[in-house]
Amino acid sequence: MTAENQTGAALSVVVAGGGTAGHIEPAMAVADALHRIDPTIRVTALGTARGLETTIVPDRGHDLRLIPPVPLPRKVGTDLFTVPTRLVSSVRSAATVLREVRADVVIGFGGYVSLPAYLAARAHLRGGRRIPVVIHEANASAGIANKVGARFADRVLAAVAGSGLEARGSVDVVGIPVRGSLAALDRAATRSQARNYFGLSAEAPTLLVFGGSQGARTLNESVAGAAEALGTAGIGVLHAHGPKNTVSPDSPAGAPPYVAVGYLNRMDLAYAAADLVICRAGAMTVAEVSASGLPAVYVPLPHGNGEQRLNARPVVEAGGGLLIDDAELTTDWVAENVPALLADRSALQRMSTAAAAFGHRDAATAVARAAIEVAEGHRPDGRRPRGRSR
Repeated sequence: MTAENQTGAALSVVVAGGGTAGHIEPAMAVADALHRIDPTIRVTALGTARGLETTIVPDRGHDLRLIPPVPLPRKVGTDLFTVPTRLVSSVRSAATVLREVRADVVIGFGGYVSLPAYLAARAHLRGGRRIPVVIHEANASAGIANKVGARFADRVLAAVAGSGLEARGSVDVVGIPVRGSLAALDRAATRSQARNYFGLSAEAPTLLVFGGSQGARTLNESVAGAAEALGTAGIGVLHAHGPKNTVSPDSPAGAPPYVAVGYLNRMDLAYAAADLVICRAGAMTVAEVSASGLPAVYVPLPHGNGEQRLNARPVVEAGGGLLIDDAELTTDWVAENVPALLADRSALQRMSTAAAAFGHRDAATAVARAAIEVAEGHRPDGRRPRGRSR
């Protein structure tokens, strides 16, 4: 089935989710899902020159268009007073992109790329009609861009209930879109290949450790410091410490390999290789780990607004993981608790089942289909599109 716009041509979809991987990865997962549904759909990613999208989007084979960034200052200062001027410039640039690609719908994922896209779509007319907007909120607490956009969006979807967008209209809870390689991952069937890929023991219980794309000092120090205890317990480790960091694990002779890498470019194989993960609790991390059915020890960032704790709480309450404060994750905690966790196979299986049940493997498809429905239902005669009421 081919999705067509009002002129009979294939649909043109713009995804806006630049800046951090937490915004970019869901956007790319939905872009991939759109092409799985209909390979003729034109997908354009909107980003800025300062975000990770300059690498991630081209690597995933999608068209990237850049606009000026408009980060919103957290404190009152001179930067705050320049926001209106910079926002106008960014909205104009976004409108130019929408016009050039003949956009039929904008899908936004929050962050400083999305707000200009939402405003440009609202103001831009194509064939006498505005460009509809679909929003996806990944975090447990919505950001400013999505709070603004949700006021006039045609459809709003979220990872979890209670994100703060409900007061602006109906919100469909669909989970967080994850890349297709994770949505279809069979950890058990892929384990042998995954462990061979990383040079891990084929048989030893294996701990995966990562703290996001840049690593996390608390995780690095506490786990590497417990290398002797982990090795003595016969536990293998796959540890992504971040490209700018190093770790020096002192494993005992004869212990399963402790593999330390700067960055994991095959997260699907990393999840398949592991029996347990120690990680931060960013929205994307929680989504990928739970969709993979991997038992987890979530260690939220100790600063910020507590968002990471909120992200992890639902899957933890469902039995899919543990929630540990950053200050509590010490070398002694790892040495005392991780071997016991990995030795209890029945408990790990219960956690895995609970995590998989909480995960949403079809979220990317749900967002993609919602966008197609909104685009096709947005009639040029001014009648309301199907879905969210304005």
